[in-house]
Amino acid sequence: MHHVVLDEWNRRPGWLQKRDARAKLVVLLAYLVALATMPRLTPQAVIGFGALASAGVASGRLPALGVALRAGAVLPFALFFAAGVWLSGATGKAADLVVRSYLSAAAVLVVMGATPMPGLLRAMEWLGAPRFLVQVAHFLYRYLFVLSEQAQHMRLAALSRGLDRGGFRRSRSLWRAAGGALAVLFARSQARAEAIHRAMLARGYAGRLAELRNERMEAGDWVLVAAGLLLCAGVRTGLAYAG
Repeated sequence: MHHVVLDEWNRRPGWLQKRDARAKLVVLLAYLVALATMPRLTPQAVIGFGALASAGVASGRLPALGVALRAGAVLPFALFFAAGVWLSGATGKAADLVVRSYLSAAAVLVVMGATPMPGLLRAMEWLGAPRFLVQVAHFLYRYLFVLSEQAQHMRLAALSRGLDRGGFRRSRSLWRAAGGALAVLFARSQARAEAIHRAMLARGYAGRLAELRNERMEAGDWVLVAAGLLLCAGVRTGLAYAG
């Protein structure tokens, strides 16, 4: 099964990957709050917050181009809402909305790219997120891999029987067959999920995933928290007064 790009990123030997997920999540929240509460985004503010995100990219050894391109996934949604703001006459606020959305997405992507999803979800629970929502997100993340694996197996089976992309365009009956294949995919995925659930119950699952180790905040984690909070507050207050 192919791993998603973010899982490949958080296996890199970067300094940020070694830090505790709770420390990274606290700094991310501080960054988002500082960015959201800026009265007005000046060019200096964009440079300041962009520099903080770039520092995260560098400390995690993440591909800068990959982060920049994937953060652009929020632009269609941001542009849609910005168009409504622009039509109301607030052209400056429309541009602010797009820039804030992009910088926020980049920061979230940096943290997710440097943190395995299970650790990030445990950090969310530690910060007070509802346990039920955390568990739902955890299982959704894991079962997406189950669904992806079943889809890949069915795709290989179809290709081994001579199906190609051109065949879809040549025959309408193949489109109907694709609908049936989709139903089979979900049926197989559900059966696989039920088997996994029974295996978890047999191993003592009681509504909460057990932690294999009790992680403690190390010196580097406290350094990240202190430096992150100070930098976010410094950029926020300094640029706000400068503006």
